[in-house]
Amino acid sequence: MSKLFEPTAINRLNIKNRFVRSATYEAMAGLDGKVQDQLLGYMADLAQGGVGLIISGHAHVVLEGQAGPRQMGIYSDDMIEGLKKMTTTIHENGSLIAAQLAHAGKKGIGCDRYPPLGPSDDFEEKVLVASAMTAKDIARTAKAFGEAAARAVKSGFDAVQVHSAHGYLLSQFLSPHYNKRADEYGGTLENRARFLLQVCDKVREYVGESFPVLVKINSEDFIKNGMTEEETIKVCSMLEEHKVDAIEISGGTFESGKLMPSRPGTSKSEDREFYYEETAKLLKKTVNIPLIIVGGFLSFNVAEKAVNSGLADYIALSRPLIREPNLIKRWAEGDREKATCISCNKCFGTLSMEEGLHCAAKKD
Repeated sequence: MSKLFEPTAINRLNIKNRFVRSATYEAMAGLDGKVQDQLLGYMADLAQGGVGLIISGHAHVVLEGQAGPRQMGIYSDDMIEGLKKMTTTIHENGSLIAAQLAHAGKKGIGCDRYPPLGPSDDFEEKVLVASAMTAKDIARTAKAFGEAAARAVKSGFDAVQVHSAHGYLLSQFLSPHYNKRADEYGGTLENRARFLLQVCDKVREYVGESFPVLVKINSEDFIKNGMTEEETIKVCSMLEEHKVDAIEISGGTFESGKLMPSRPGTSKSEDREFYYEETAKLLKKTVNIPLIIVGGFLSFNVAEKAVNSGLADYIALSRPLIREPNLIKRWAEGDREKATCISCNKCFGTLSMEEGLHCAAKKD
């Protein structure tokens, strides 16, 4: 049996294989962020498709942290009833689910009603579009992450993941490209990482020692004055010290051009898969907690090699599962042909459609 299909564990969480559905914005929740039947159906398909652990689309922990329309929310106890339906659906269909806890930071869409906040004042053509968070804002938001994690526990989620990648709030604080602060949250790497570590500590306070807490972080930002690979290695060591149970490595922001998180046109050859192999090599020499690696995986043998070589403990997939939610089941049953995803990124264009996220390139 391939090592990819071995059962494993993260903290108390027993996972049936080494495949993870990386968090993907589905745009299938209600306008208030509550879970809808459409989203439940989408999740059922993923669970039936054989993924060991599904990470939900980014769920905003406060209203000013919303990143997009019909994004799932976890900012209020009013969300719990729908979230329970989601976890029940996943469990009944044979998989596990982690709630990704997120805040869009300066990318928030709240406008005047819920003004966006970030590490520093952000201007576009001399117009303030996001304000620097005060110390009170930071403390309030860290608490909101903790409260959201508690809702995840009450709702039956199996783990939580703190989203600190892709240029959202916690990623913005880590990156000197966005973070121009001169206080204890800016300047040195230790200061820029302070907010993320406070969030992780607050989440742990709310969920207890045995509940799995994951973090998603960039390998690099791939933008001018962005966070570097060397800095990421150091932050991951800090995360291990703060009792994080596993780290997912991604990379880039939506300002990173061809090195954005979902790189366009990378499906043609296997040597263009496994985007963050070099970072994985460095991390495996530095941290001792499991690594989940996302980025470019389309071929079974590339995923298998990444795990067999010890560079990845789990393989995370996003776009391939949008096109083929049953991909892992297909591979498990012996059909090891490459995923049919062509990395065209046309799926992003479906997020504004009534049906939400789907593969726009797939022909019926």
